Amino acid sequence: MPSIFETAPAPSAIPITFVTKSSWPALRDTLPAEARNFAEANAYAAKPGSCLILPGADGRIAQVLFGIEDSDAKHCDPFRAGSLPGLLPAGTYRFDNAPHDPRLAALAFALGSYRFGRYRKAESPEVRLVPPDGVAAAELDRLADAASLARDLVNTPSNDMGPEELEAAAKQVAERFGARFTSIIGDDLLQQNFPLIHAVGRASTRAPRLIELIWGDPAHPKVTLVGKGVCFDTGGLDLKPSSSMLLMKKDMGGAANVLALAQMVMDAKLKLHLRVLIPTVENAVAGNAFRPLDVFPSRKGLTVEIGNTDAEGRLILADALALADEDKPDLLIDMGTLTGAARVALGPDLPPFYTQDETLAADVARCAASENDPLWRMPLWAPYDSWLDSKVATLNNAPSGGFAGSITCALFLQRFVEHARSWLHLDIFAWTPSAKPGRPEGGECQAARALYKLLSERYG
Repeated sequence: MPSIFETAPAPSAIPITFVTKSSWPALRDTLPAEARNFAEANAYAAKPGSCLILPGADGRIAQVLFGIEDSDAKHCDPFRAGSLPGLLPAGTYRFDNAPHDPRLAALAFALGSYRFGRYRKAESPEVRLVPPDGVAAAELDRLADAASLARDLVNTPSNDMGPEELEAAAKQVAERFGARFTSIIGDDLLQQNFPLIHAVGRASTRAPRLIELIWGDPAHPKVTLVGKGVCFDTGGLDLKPSSSMLLMKKDMGGAANVLALAQMVMDAKLKLHLRVLIPTVENAVAGNAFRPLDVFPSRKGLTVEIGNTDAEGRLILADALALADEDKPDLLIDMGTLTGAARVALGPDLPPFYTQDETLAADVARCAASENDPLWRMPLWAPYDSWLDSKVATLNNAPSGGFAGSITCALFLQRFVEHARSWLHLDIFAWTPSAKPGRPEGGECQAARALYKLLSERYG
């Protein structure tokens, strides 16, 4: 995504003045008479999100008024300024006064400039912003560019984003930063002991694969990221209804966001040894599709009974997590669009995360809040672990009953993590159902910015 920030001197930049309902009366009285009359004629009242372009005596834009919440409002959206790129005419702008958080407002401005234009003309708004004082444009560009990568990958339909295309996207990121890249494809997965990834992906004409990217100094702390890459999920033989299948192009959102996070890390040159693992498949229907009550071995040696073929994401993550765990990383993070139960509990905007590490949990929550990248801790509730029991195998991938689906998924994955010093699991949605400031409708970069802040603090 091209930078929207104007780093050269821009004395002619148009001022954007942030106003609230309480500050508007005093500000209105300071405006020139013509501008004040124009605002009154337009009944401007500084409602949050409202925008008014004030003309100067020469007919050009003199000033932009933009409404935000009062500081004592029940909820202040720090991304409110993300609406501006869609409201402003082409030009270069600057913040004339400080919104509640100038850095997040500038980031939202950049994120709100995103457009997905692969299949029809959708040019980004021709607006530029002079960064607020003390705000590093390069860091905001890093975040916005990675968010654009995640959004583009999720928004691309499955006919153009299968396992092979996802592999190509990962390889492009690896080559950009000089990372080592490998991929295990098709039946080679069986030869190298990844039976669950192979079982889920074998029914598709598009071969499953395990993508690996390695970057950084091996002497630095080991951080491994694992992302679910189900490029389309029919549900398998436990077929989804059409309404549930409609958005399944986004079922590789975990992989997209892991790649976005990896790009942030490598671009910032954080002092860590990064490993990225992306198991990628298409969960299709064919004569050789895996079936309910089939039993498969896993890389870790645990046998898994298939309670539901639509709980496929945890299966491919299990093999990848087992591989990651063998390396005993200091921090192991997995991300995936895994359960509808998480959406029922917390909605699309607030992904749950799971960890047994209390310090890590506190740090994740703090970073999520400061970055306006919300996350909410949920419990790895040990009494529910028995729900994974199987009468014929070590465990079942989808307990019957329908209770606590996100928790039992996390408990399933926990069985495959033994040696990592800390483990963090995130059950994300990777999609914005309806547009919000700075967050266009469609694929979303979710949790990656919060995790990048965490890694920056620890390994910056």
